[in-house]
Amino acid sequence: MLRIAGDWRMPHLVALDGALAALPPLPATVTLDGAGLAELDTAAALLLAMRLRDAGLDPTAVVLERFSASHARVLDLVRARLEEIGLARPAPKHGVLARIGRNAEHVWKLVRGHVNFLGVAIVALAGALARPATLRIKELTVQLEQVCLNALPVIVLVTALIGMVFAYLLGMQASQYGANIFVVDGVAIGMTRELAPMLVAIIMAGRSGASFTAQLGTMKLTEEIDAIRTLGLSPVAVLVVPRVLALMIAMPLLTFVGNVASIGGAIIVAGPMLDITPQTFVERLHTALAMRHVVIGLVKAPVFALVIAIIGCRMGMDVRRDTSAIGTSTTSTVVQCIVAVILINAVFAIVLQQLGL
Repeated sequence: MLRIAGDWRMPHLVALDGALAALPPLPATVTLDGAGLAELDTAAALLLAMRLRDAGLDPTAVVLERFSASHARVLDLVRARLEEIGLARPAPKHGVLARIGRNAEHVWKLVRGHVNFLGVAIVALAGALARPATLRIKELTVQLEQVCLNALPVIVLVTALIGMVFAYLLGMQASQYGANIFVVDGVAIGMTRELAPMLVAIIMAGRSGASFTAQLGTMKLTEEIDAIRTLGLSPVAVLVVPRVLALMIAMPLLTFVGNVASIGGAIIVAGPMLDITPQTFVERLHTALAMRHVVIGLVKAPVFALVIAIIGCRMGMDVRRDTSAIGTSTTSTVVQCIVAVILINAVFAIVLQQLGL
């Protein structure tokens, strides 16, 4: 006879487990006496059944005596479902090649999903451009305000600081050889062609790309996207197209602002450090900076914007229906956008090098 008494609930599982572990070896047949049992929940009942099973007994064959109807019902329910509760299986160990293969498969599925979503978005975008009356101007204006106007302060601040740092680092080396004036060339070409578009794209990836994922993920979680489908509308046309268009319009403008801010930051540093007056800096800028470098940087901007918008919107539309998935998808969006921007910039560099530009 094994008598159990007291409060058998989840808060007392540690003490109950210790008491059960301290029992002497049990005989082949055991009867449970529940006359002194005050409370019993499924967690404590599961603990009791698992301890009986570990002792070599069949919990379903144990006789119950003097249990209240509710306590007996809880214990019978747990005993009946005990077979469905297996021991935790250790995670399978994979070799290096297996992990590489699994990760490569995951990346391939991710890229394929982005490409499919890009096709859907391009079709919807083409439909909106072919029939401008179907384009949601109000939503487009709201998105332009968020991704363009509200982003101006951080774009100006970051690009100006990077321009100052870039000019400072180049000036430290150029001043050793008396080539101070060539700092203007390096800052102008480097910022307008490479750094400003990249910096703006990375900032927008962390700002707008993550925002798109969070907004659309929340809308999916609250079933607003399902409501849009119920009304017979396309969520891609209503939600994705305005965001893609707004970011593609905003990115060249923000890149141009970043060019101006970075050169302005370089002018601030060039005066006291390199004895290059603002007038001299601007005159050299007209000579050193060919228009093709500015155009190349501005051409990159809408491509970066398209990639950031597609990744951000797709991750938001495909988010799982739980709150934790929104945070995970938002973080993943930022990482994917930054990696995609760097890879696309590398492709631009190779292609332009082959073209002699």
